[in-house]
Amino acid sequence: MAVRKFKPTTPGQRHKAIGTFEEITASVPEKSLVSGKRASGGRNNVGKMTMRYLGGGHKRKFRFIDFKREKDGVPAVVKTIEYDPNRSARIALLYYADGEKRYIIAPNGLKVGDQLLSGAEAAPEVGNALPLQNIPVGTVIHNIELRPGQGALLVRSAGNFAQLTSREGKYCVIKLPSGETRQILSACKATIGSVGNSDHALESSGKAGRSRWLGRRPHNRGVVMNPVDHPMGGGEGRQSGGHPRSRTGLYAKGLKTRAPKKQSNKYIIERRKK
Repeated sequence: MAVRKFKPTTPGQRHKAIGTFEEITASVPEKSLVSGKRASGGRNNVGKMTMRYLGGGHKRKFRFIDFKREKDGVPAVVKTIEYDPNRSARIALLYYADGEKRYIIAPNGLKVGDQLLSGAEAAPEVGNALPLQNIPVGTVIHNIELRPGQGALLVRSAGNFAQLTSREGKYCVIKLPSGETRQILSACKATIGSVGNSDHALESSGKAGRSRWLGRRPHNRGVVMNPVDHPMGGGEGRQSGGHPRSRTGLYAKGLKTRAPKKQSNKYIIERRKK
């Protein structure tokens, strides 16, 4: 995976840098694993705008991704690596030995023809899903569950990875991409390797129009609004706006918003880096 840069033939091409798509092997998704996806435009059921700066964008189909990997002991072959417009990572289509087809997040280094397995007896190799208690200490992992059988919730975006650092009783200690270190039950599953498409962070859209294609409308700052519209609005000339805060008055940039009595606080050993 690499990033393509362009000659500055137009202002939009000057800073444009996009992925090469060289690892993608199919352009049409598996029909049995997709469904229609309606865009809300940020409106609720009565048409009132409840989220700003959303709307438009290219039409998408939703791909059903297998985050549970519960088909233990059934080998699968990677048939294709595909683009998914709903996420930053690539996805891989698996053909299981019993005839079932499923999509998974494609890890770094996964190729068409590779054989994958999930379950406690699977080898700790790239793309295989194992309970944390069966993964060697020090292994790089992604797609981590928080509760057994719930499905992966952590470390799913392009280029991300976590590391299994130690075991303490029935818990494993995981170092997450944010720098946070926390305990997760050893019975939870994780997938070996890091998420693919690691050059995604190097991409640059080059022009505002590409944001519109993604369904993002122009975003205006609070300091340019009037006092009736935003706590940081108003003033003669260009004012800095006082304390950074949201439209509803909640302080930003430094205020801790995590609930102090959140039940999962006890599992966090070290908070993420500031």
